[in-house]
Amino acid sequence: MNIKNSNSNIKDFTQINKFKGKTFVIKYGGSIMSNDAAKQAFVEDIALMTTAGIKVVIVHGGGPLINTWVNKTGGENKFIKGLRVTNKETMEIVEMVLSGNVNKRLSSILSIRGLNAIGISGKDSNLIQAKKKFVYDDTKKIDIGFVGEVVSINKNLLLNMLCSGYIPVISPVGSDKEGNSYNINADYAAAAISGVLKAEKLLIMTDIDGVYTDITDPSTLLSSITVEETKEYINQGIVYGGMIPKLECCVAAINKGTKNVHLVDGREKHSLLLNIIKNCGTRIITAKGAN
Repeated sequence: MNIKNSNSNIKDFTQINKFKGKTFVIKYGGSIMSNDAAKQAFVEDIALMTTAGIKVVIVHGGGPLINTWVNKTGGENKFIKGLRVTNKETMEIVEMVLSGNVNKRLSSILSIRGLNAIGISGKDSNLIQAKKKFVYDDTKKIDIGFVGEVVSINKNLLLNMLCSGYIPVISPVGSDKEGNSYNINADYAAAAISGVLKAEKLLIMTDIDGVYTDITDPSTLLSSITVEETKEYINQGIVYGGMIPKLECCVAAINKGTKNVHLVDGREKHSLLLNIIKNCGTRIITAKGAN
């Protein structure tokens, strides 16, 4: 790994060492999985982080591949407020893609690198217990199918894995007490997991630089945004589409005990290390002036 000679010009790794023993939850977005260079840099970053003694939990998405398979089977990719409308047939595709394909591919490339990665589903050992989620348009209640809302996380399972030196790689498919499977937005799953673990950092890797007040103007990229500002931007329509659940989950993570939450550009090589060293991307904070 030759990070120092990358265009990031990282020369000082001392800041990484101060996180020894801390827990980082990383949401690995499906939209960056096809970028081979970024994917390889991601694996190298995880290797360096674990070498520095950081405990890592990975929650992955897989939206683009789900879209592909829904199209192949003649289905419709439909979203409401950034969440996938998931009927019974789509739920089968979601589980096949996330738990059977993406999860095993990601855990495999980490394991080949020599890391102790174990791919699991949210259904394993009741890792993610869920219930049916509804969305609302003003006062109108909308049924979006087998989309789940996190009820509880099996904290002990994760702690046992982390204490044993493993990296949990989690597919965000949960189930309820009756055994029904639910498609859980990976951002929400990562937020719930980071909250219950009181993680030092939740790093949400996505395919943009961060939060903009005007997506067409690069100069409007925000280095930080407060909890209240996220609500205002959503209500005003400044933030829309898939960015809505991302920011909502960031707020939820902070409210549940995560110490630091960041949106980082997963397309940029070594974006995880850059965040640790330079705080790149957008940081969600409780209020102006918060550390």
